[in-house]
Amino acid sequence: MANWYVASKRADFDAIAKTYNIDPVLARVIRNRDITTPEEIRKYLCGTLEDLYDPGLLDGCEEAAKLIKEQISQSMKMRVIGDYDVDGVCSAFMFTAGLRSLGAEVDNAIPHRINDGYGLNAHLVEQAKEDGIQMLLTCDNGIAAAEQIKLAKSYGMTVIVTDHHEVPFEKDASGKKHYILPEADVVIDPHIEGSHYPNPGICGAVVVYKLLQVLGVDPELMDQLLEFAAFATECDVMQLQDENRIIEKEGLKRIRHTKNPGLKALIHVNQIDPSSIQAYHLGFILGPCVNASGRLDTAKMALELFECRSFEEAVPIANQLKALNDERKELTEHATQVAMDQVEKELSGDRVLVVYLPDCHESVAGIVAGRVREHYYKPSIVLTKTENGLKGSGRSIESYNLHEELTRVSHLFTQFGGHKMAAGMSLPEENLETFRREINDNCTLTEEEMTEKIVIDVPMPLSYVTMDLVRQMDVLEPFGNGNPKPVFAQKDLEVIDLRVLGQNRRVVKIQASTPDRRGFSLTWFGDGDAFVSEVKKGDSLSVLYYPNINTFRGEQNLEFVISGYKIQ
Repeated sequence: MANWYVASKRADFDAIAKTYNIDPVLARVIRNRDITTPEEIRKYLCGTLEDLYDPGLLDGCEEAAKLIKEQISQSMKMRVIGDYDVDGVCSAFMFTAGLRSLGAEVDNAIPHRINDGYGLNAHLVEQAKEDGIQMLLTCDNGIAAAEQIKLAKSYGMTVIVTDHHEVPFEKDASGKKHYILPEADVVIDPHIEGSHYPNPGICGAVVVYKLLQVLGVDPELMDQLLEFAAFATECDVMQLQDENRIIEKEGLKRIRHTKNPGLKALIHVNQIDPSSIQAYHLGFILGPCVNASGRLDTAKMALELFECRSFEEAVPIANQLKALNDERKELTEHATQVAMDQVEKELSGDRVLVVYLPDCHESVAGIVAGRVREHYYKPSIVLTKTENGLKGSGRSIESYNLHEELTRVSHLFTQFGGHKMAAGMSLPEENLETFRREINDNCTLTEEEMTEKIVIDVPMPLSYVTMDLVRQMDVLEPFGNGNPKPVFAQKDLEVIDLRVLGQNRRVVKIQASTPDRRGFSLTWFGDGDAFVSEVKKGDSLSVLYYPNINTFRGEQNLEFVISGYKIQ
């Protein structure tokens, strides 16, 4: 069970509230996000595109822009190599569109997850050679492709790497890190040691966006491409702070009125009201459709969707992506249950869960790892069997740097890469048990570190909540990594009545009264039967909640959604 803590960060909340004309509760929430100085608060509440960092600060952009312009002037053939997730697809779309607007002769390619594997590989380099490509440009990959880039250079290609992943490194006997950069003509990555860029936590699409700005792409096109930078920022789970928050907020405004036929079609087939799109829709509805193409087919389909010239052309592709995502959901549910069973029977004593699912479709391994991590709050890795050995994905918890820990056992892998919270790897099947043993032997996580911590922003009585306060909370959006939805708490609620609703019995309506005998209606979304088997009439509850305004038949009412509870 998670431990609850009340945030205790201090500030003059009344003064902040008065300065920015917001409720003091919102001032406390903002302070809890480590937004402290007047300038940080201004950018958080009112930041605009003018507040984005100068793209010239991103090391390598000026040199790359010069090389690209030279290639365009000489009519050289270029190829953009993306990746098979939302960030890789959006990056490739943006890069290609921006270069074509400058007159470049450019096409693109997306690696096939199963046939090619992640990022730039020898097969793609050989194909580029056959096609007469003279410049390779990577996006959302390339930083770990030293051998493949060396091959491309041996064929006389100019290579520019744009990436945002951690730079591979080796440790010497003293423990000092030695970073390994690919020998490309230019490498742009905000994680390179000595980088001057103020915000290293940008996604691959934003790296491309910055380079296109330096290249001088038309501002009107850049405004349209901002939608895809925001889409990728959300789906790659970047921290929604500083300029990322501004990119997300401004991108969402444009997505609600998008002119891109493919994005418009994807919104349409998922039956989303464009005017109400929030970060949630990008991360949990639209993004998974794009990712499903790379998981079960080829992400080239998603790239083709965004490159469609008309809505009519785009709708059939969008429908295919939605169908693939529906199939992906079924595969995920089955694999997750098998994974949970394995943990309970064989791995419950491990601090790092290395689950082997030989029959699992490798494309859903990362999602299953995320589900396992969420359920047990332990670093979780799911491995599947392929023609060339084992392949897998890992998802971590805040106190465990997955990339660094995998580096410590890298002698067991044929390939690996990623960052602190997520990574991918390939290894021979005979190394499985050794990997499981060594990764756990090296693990220093304590029980406390493996217990989820939920921070309560404000212990706020339900009676304090008003329609006006809930409407004010809009200024806190978009919510996501680094800017989570606020958590409020109320204790000593007496359960008066509760009912399970819905065809799948996954909604519970609770009538409760506060210590001052005021009655409120609350909602729990989850396994309704499990909830009512635990919570009974007359019980006293402490709850975590978030207030919404529910509109039904034109009438608006406050709604309190419970995200956690404890029986007192």
